[in-house]
Amino acid sequence: MTNIREIARLAGVSTATVSRVLNNHPYVNEEKRRKVLELIDRLDYVPNSSATSLKKGMTRIVGVVSSLYTASSTSFIQAFSLIAQRHGFNIMIFLTDQDPGKEKVALEMLRSKQLDALVCLHRANEWNFIESYAKYGPIVTWQRLVSDRIPSVFMDQYEGYRLGLEHLHARGFRRILNVYSSRGLNTPQRMRAYADFAAAHELGGSGHPDFHGKMSLEDGEELAHWWIDQSDPPDAIACSNDDVAAGLLTELRRRGVSVPGEVGILGFDNNNLARLLDLSTVHYPSDKQAENAFSILLDRLGQPAPQPHALAFELIARQST
Repeated sequence: MTNIREIARLAGVSTATVSRVLNNHPYVNEEKRRKVLELIDRLDYVPNSSATSLKKGMTRIVGVVSSLYTASSTSFIQAFSLIAQRHGFNIMIFLTDQDPGKEKVALEMLRSKQLDALVCLHRANEWNFIESYAKYGPIVTWQRLVSDRIPSVFMDQYEGYRLGLEHLHARGFRRILNVYSSRGLNTPQRMRAYADFAAAHELGGSGHPDFHGKMSLEDGEELAHWWIDQSDPPDAIACSNDDVAAGLLTELRRRGVSVPGEVGILGFDNNNLARLLDLSTVHYPSDKQAENAFSILLDRLGQPAPQPHALAFELIARQST
C-alpha cells in the first residue's frame, strides 16, 4: 500500500511537503505541489484516517447509543445527526436491544479514542458503570438523570402530562384513563401529575385500573377492543405516546365509535401520525433536546458551541378531543 513516504520518494520531496500538500497548505512550490498531486491521483493514495485522527486528537465521530427505536427517539437521532453534520461531525449508531455488552462496545470505543463523545438515549448498564467512562470523553444523556459527570437534556414529564390532563378537563372530560409506557423514570412523574390533577379537580378516577407497558400501535388497537367491551367505559384516554393513541383512534373509528363524541383521545410527542390523524397531543421537542445535547458535547470538546434552546411542552389541540 502506498504511504506518505513513498509519495515523497517518487516526487523527490520531503514527507513534510507531501503533508503540506495534503492539508492544502499555501506555502508549497507549485511545481512540487503538481508532482505530489499527480502521484496521489495516479497511485490512488488515501490518507490513513485513523492516523490523521490520532494526530489531530479528534475523530469527529459521536456515538449514539439506544436500546430501541421509537418515534421520539427517531426524531432525536435525526435532529442530532443533522446538527452534527453541520459542524463537521458524523454519528455512529449503536442499537443495543438492552444488551449491556453491546453498550459496552460503544463505551470502549470512547475509551480507545475511536469516538470523540457519546450520547446515551436509553441505557443498558447502570449509571455508575457508564459514569466511569466519562473521564475518556464527554457523555450526555436523554434520560432523566442528575449527575455531576453526565449532563442530561431530559424534560420533566410531570409538566407535559399535567398540561395534557388540564386540556382534557377543560374540554369536559372527567373519567380519564391513564395509559403509561414502562415503569421507567418518566412514568412515576406522569403518575404524580395525574394524582395532583385529580386532587385539584376532586375527580374520582376513570373507574378502571390504569394500563402500563403500552407503547405501540398494536397496543392501541388492543386498548380499543378493551374499551368497546366495557359496560361503563372511560370518557377520555390519555396515552403514553402518539403511536398508542393512533392505534386506539383508528381502531375505534373502524368499529364505528365516535371520537371525541363517545371518548376523547390524547397522545404525547406530536409525531407525524398525530398530525395525519388530527390527534390532540402534547408536543415534546425531542429535536431541540437533540440540538442541546450536541451543544453540550461540543462545548465539552472545547469547540465553539451554539447556545442551548429553552425547552417547553406545548399542548396541540386537534379533532380527537
